[in-house]
Amino acid sequence: MAAQLWVRGPVGLDAGTRVTRPRCRTVLVVVPTVTAGTRLLDVVSLLETDLRVQVVFTVPHTTERWHGVEEFVRGLHGLVLPWAQAVAHRFDLVLAASHRHLAEVHGPILLVGHGAGRIKPRTHSRKAGEASERTTGVDRELLTFRGRVLPAVLGLGTDEEVGLLRERCAEAVPNAVVAGDICLDRMRASRHLREVYRHALGVTPGRRLVVVSTTWFTDSAFGRLPELYRSVVDALPAQRFAVAGVLHPNVWAVHGRRQVSAWLSAAVACGLLLVPPESGWQATMLAADWVIGDHGSTTGYAAATGCPVTLAPSCGQPQEGSVADVVRAHTVPLDWARPLPEQAEAARMRAGRLAVAATAAITSRPDRSAEILRDAMYRVLELPIPDGPAMLPPLPVPRPLPGWAA
Repeated sequence: MAAQLWVRGPVGLDAGTRVTRPRCRTVLVVVPTVTAGTRLLDVVSLLETDLRVQVVFTVPHTTERWHGVEEFVRGLHGLVLPWAQAVAHRFDLVLAASHRHLAEVHGPILLVGHGAGRIKPRTHSRKAGEASERTTGVDRELLTFRGRVLPAVLGLGTDEEVGLLRERCAEAVPNAVVAGDICLDRMRASRHLREVYRHALGVTPGRRLVVVSTTWFTDSAFGRLPELYRSVVDALPAQRFAVAGVLHPNVWAVHGRRQVSAWLSAAVACGLLLVPPESGWQATMLAADWVIGDHGSTTGYAAATGCPVTLAPSCGQPQEGSVADVVRAHTVPLDWARPLPEQAEAARMRAGRLAVAATAAITSRPDRSAEILRDAMYRVLELPIPDGPAMLPPLPVPRPLPGWAA
């Protein structure tokens, strides 16, 4: 592999010879996956407008990389440092939403989750094969390296997760802060734009939007029921219903955008609105009238915002205590023997209680994550907190992919 040239940016011993804004605190955003990157954009929005702060991005690159991550990060139009350059310098703050590569970066790390909840929605780790114990996002092997706790600030979603952390990695408890869930908070703050999002998706007045959502891996809705998207489109009259598809970023990363689009091309040709992984799933959920989903985080977030939810049949079993387990307890699987509109109405009747339960499973600090995380970041940066409330920007409008062409 050819050596990567370093960027003449705002870091390094000679940075003072080229910067226009001197003495800025430098913040490194580590983006190993699109999933982590979309979560970190919410956090970055809390400090990037500050004239005292310089934000730079990097994509970890050792021997492998997820497809599409580099394109996603460069599409943000931020300053992107090569990985070798990023790990050669120390930063005033490092933002991460994944445990990957944390031991390699230099600077105090703020780590948040990139999904709903710290308990994985399955019994066995995808990495460990036939693991005999459940895996969580707060296990010692993920949070420590050679006896030291990696995150200086560990953002947790719920008070219950503190107890899980104490059980799994007690030495990290002093670094933990219950910050709630910034993704859910941003969705809640953008609910007033529901009609804007529906208009962007082409959902005309009088029509209802059904979203089919899937996580990744073989036990997901797309893994076990790839025909579900076309089946839902065919079962609902287009005059009354629009159908959108949301797939986990790892589906696109592993199989490639061309292949996923080709697999779903027949459904798209019949009217499916295919939402790309980097833009619009949150807004699409806010626009929805009904979500058919599996045990993935997107289903849990939709439920927490009050959207009626029905589970796709024959998918993976959620782990006890997870957000997905809460959703399962308040929903029923899709039944092809019953008319879909009838099942949508049944889901609507349960939506209120589900929203309360799902929200409690995701966050113990609803609508406060921006304030809590901003305070934590500025404490690490040793800067006075800016005046005014911490505000999350509205979610951008969703932009479905055009029809697939060979």
